Amino acid sequence: MSVSTPAITGVDSHAHIFRQDLPMAANRRYSPAYDALVEQYLAHLDAHGLSHGVLIQPSFLGTDNHFMVEALRRFPERLRGVAVVDVTVTDGLLDDLAAAGVVGIRLNMIGKDLQDYTGVAWTGLFKRLASRGWQVEIQRGIDDLAQIVPAIVATGVTVVVDHFGLPTGGIDEHKPAHRAFLELLGDSRVWLKLSAAYRSQSDRPQASVVLAQVRAAAGGIERFVWGSDWPNTQFEDRTNYAEQLALIETLLPEATERDQVLAANPARLFGFTLR
Repeated sequence: MSVSTPAITGVDSHAHIFRQDLPMAANRRYSPAYDALVEQYLAHLDAHGLSHGVLIQPSFLGTDNHFMVEALRRFPERLRGVAVVDVTVTDGLLDDLAAAGVVGIRLNMIGKDLQDYTGVAWTGLFKRLASRGWQVEIQRGIDDLAQIVPAIVATGVTVVVDHFGLPTGGIDEHKPAHRAFLELLGDSRVWLKLSAAYRSQSDRPQASVVLAQVRAAAGGIERFVWGSDWPNTQFEDRTNYAEQLALIETLLPEATERDQVLAANPARLFGFTLR
């Protein structure tokens, strides 16, 4: 019996699931002391009238994507995934991930030394991802993004920048690195997640200013998506799902623009079917 695809009422493009007893990466910066299960996540979507979600492999689980993949296979009509892989990942493993609903990989560079992404191994991987129509999601602070993104975009792959670009203290257009970040947003292959403003210590007024800046740089909102960042790891006592959805509703008060960022844009980026 075929499973009907729900109409898109909203897509949460950034959330994590995990169990605290799963094997953890040796070099992790954080270890969860609780479980965040797919059933809990779907309950949040349902409670807020959202139809679809994107699961992002948490960095503390490393390249063992099996817990996320299991959830994708259970709910293929509602979920997509972004995995973490080694640069030497085989085409066979990429095929298996794609079959489960994975549409991209994540490079979480927080607290790590910058790598040279222009080498043969990395550019080869990015080109393989581009041929599949996948994306490369990047989490790094705003000061370094212009050192990373151009070489990756040059391979033809789509790049998605996490969390407003992590502009702690806001975007200062007098700073060369900040101007360079804004220039990146003019590239049609670069997308931005309007998510986790709290990770930049941004309140609503500051997030509104940042949104105006990135919107002008990107020439509109056609490549912006929203994410809850559930379960808001390390900030669980300072925010929640409802607050994160309320923020984007405040930042985009016009219903047509909210629909674009919450439905039309992510449907295109993550391969959901609009109906």
